[in-house]
Amino acid sequence: MHSDPAAIQKAIKKYLLVGALLLMFTAITVAVNQVHLAIPLAITVALVIAVTKGSMVASIFMHLSDEKKWIYGALILTVVFFVAVMMLPALTMSDTIGKTSPYTAAAEHAAGGAEK
Repeated sequence: MHSDPAAIQKAIKKYLLVGALLLMFTAITVAVNQVHLAIPLAITVALVIAVTKGSMVASIFMHLSDEKKWIYGALILTVVFFVAVMMLPALTMSDTIGKTSPYTAAAEHAAGGAEK
């Protein structure tokens, strides 16, 4: 960070703006909680608000917006792996290994009946 007064004033304004936005998103979180949305929609809205607030904190207060490109690569890789881990339950629920499909069982039954 630069030590000239103009740069310091610019940084202070940026911090105050992000602080005000965080306060606004906290108020939005409380307001959304009072609406009583359906559970899937409520989870989605809560995650969107949390990701928005978290990205503001990470980029401004943790100074990640000033870092080099490899930091962004690491963050993108983290997001990709997070999405993959979140998708695992859905992928295992649709897993059919070791299970007989009703369509396959009907086809085998029909083929077995035709051979007799």
